[in-house]
Amino acid sequence: MTDGASLTAARAPLPELYPFASHFLELDGIRLHYLDEGEGEPVVMLHGNPTWSFYFRRLVSGLRNTHRLIVPDHIGCGLSDKPGDDRYDYTLARRVRDLEALLDHLDLGGRVSLILHDWGGMIGMAHAVRHPERIRRIVVLNTAAFHLPESKPLPFSLRLLRVPGIGAVLVRGLNLFCRSAASACCARGKMPADVRDAYLAPYDSWAHRIAILRFVQDIPLRPGDRGYDLVTEVSEGLGGFVKTPMMICWGMKDFVFDEDFLAEWVRRCPHAEVHRFDDAGHYILEDVPEEVLERVREFLNRE
Repeated sequence: MTDGASLTAARAPLPELYPFASHFLELDGIRLHYLDEGEGEPVVMLHGNPTWSFYFRRLVSGLRNTHRLIVPDHIGCGLSDKPGDDRYDYTLARRVRDLEALLDHLDLGGRVSLILHDWGGMIGMAHAVRHPERIRRIVVLNTAAFHLPESKPLPFSLRLLRVPGIGAVLVRGLNLFCRSAASACCARGKMPADVRDAYLAPYDSWAHRIAILRFVQDIPLRPGDRGYDLVTEVSEGLGGFVKTPMMICWGMKDFVFDEDFLAEWVRRCPHAEVHRFDDAGHYILEDVPEEVLERVREFLNRE
């Protein structure tokens, strides 16, 4: 169980599930994997924890005839390298720098649209707040870009995973977080076995689960926590997007990003178009993929 640098040994999912070409950008000797599909106006999709670019596969397939789709795997996730702490700083700030390095490398030109889920929301909106002139449209999928709402304490399960020692055993040893997410984050029924295997494939060892634990540990809860000031910066910057087209598609059976988070989005971004899906959970793109795709396609193609 070494924390040394590790290249991903995980196999990509079956081509019928993930029919995309892989691309890599080297950042300080560490490879960041990303998809670059289609042509047209650029759209950047950002995943959270413990998913990876596989989560957006149906949106990529459904939009690549009209848009250029950039979908990175955060370092430590998916098909990106999974270095130890000695080679990579698993923090929100570093995630934002990685994103900006990728976008600068691709030199997409003009403005981009963002599709954000889970931790991808904070990462993407941190970039957006710092570069609002680069943002065309924003799609929000069960995520946050602000501190925990006052009515929402951190769930006990996440607090437990942050306990030193215990979290490492549960997340990196037993793979509990990834397995639980695959079984609990869909509300419409059990995830098909091949899809579940694809979600779990990149996280097949202690070394390959480092990012999963570090994401949980990096959640800033109070002043002085690492990343707290950056979240405050993002939260305070949301008001600058009142003229930016925004659409929210929300799974109402999400036990973490629940109705309290949605209410906070609506309060801060009252101009946003909101679609609530009463029978969808946190993995909204697994529960109602076609319904969300239809709305996203229409939203991105508006004049």
